[in-house]
Amino acid sequence: MKISATIITLNEERNIARAIESLRCCDEIVVVDSGSTDRTIEIAEKLGARVIECAWLGYAAQKNFASEKASHDWILSIDADESLSEALEAEIWHIKKSGAKHDAYTMPRLAQYLGRWILHSGWYPDRKVRLFNRWKANWEGDHVHESVAVRGSLGHLESNLLHFTCNSLSEHLRTMDRYTTLAAEQLIEQKRTVSWGRLVFDPLWTFFNTYFLKLGFLDGVEGLCIAYMAAFYNFVKYAKVRFMRPGM
Repeated sequence: MKISATIITLNEERNIARAIESLRCCDEIVVVDSGSTDRTIEIAEKLGARVIECAWLGYAAQKNFASEKASHDWILSIDADESLSEALEAEIWHIKKSGAKHDAYTMPRLAQYLGRWILHSGWYPDRKVRLFNRWKANWEGDHVHESVAVRGSLGHLESNLLHFTCNSLSEHLRTMDRYTTLAAEQLIEQKRTVSWGRLVFDPLWTFFNTYFLKLGFLDGVEGLCIAYMAAFYNFVKYAKVRFMRPGM
């Protein structure tokens, strides 16, 4: 059993080395870059990755393109701001040696936010399908929240995929601006209307749900920030829909 790791990138010089160096269990690393102007490509190639340059196709399409360019049927797809924990790497080594019993595998994703590992707030275990046979699974999703659709049996790994998210609130706000635009475009495409009630009350519910029901208060000040930013995300997303398409 041989595994191709795939990573899509755009200006990821801060993260790419950590991601690649965690992929020792893989037989090749394919990086699909969509126009980086920093040292992403240089670093990736120096660390032994095969870099393919491709204009941006969208999240799901870009990741499917990476799978198509891989040399092996088994794909381990991670983002540039993610890396395998040592325990997860050991689990994957075990699968390689003993043989896969399923067509795809989920793994829990543990996020670091503002320097703290987040164990509540609805952020953990956040299971994702990232290891799969490309003939039995593919990425789906037009705008945001792409995910792997599996046509076969699904197994579950127990060790964490590490996700290094925002180091500052400024970075979070910049990321939020991009993703709320994509989310608003998706709502418009789906012809979803945004009522005043949704604009006012959804953010309030999001804060309450994240901070209290999902135990965000146990994540300290960082949990409070997550709850506020989640509420603000929903407000901005719906507000953009109303300004981009008045009357929706």
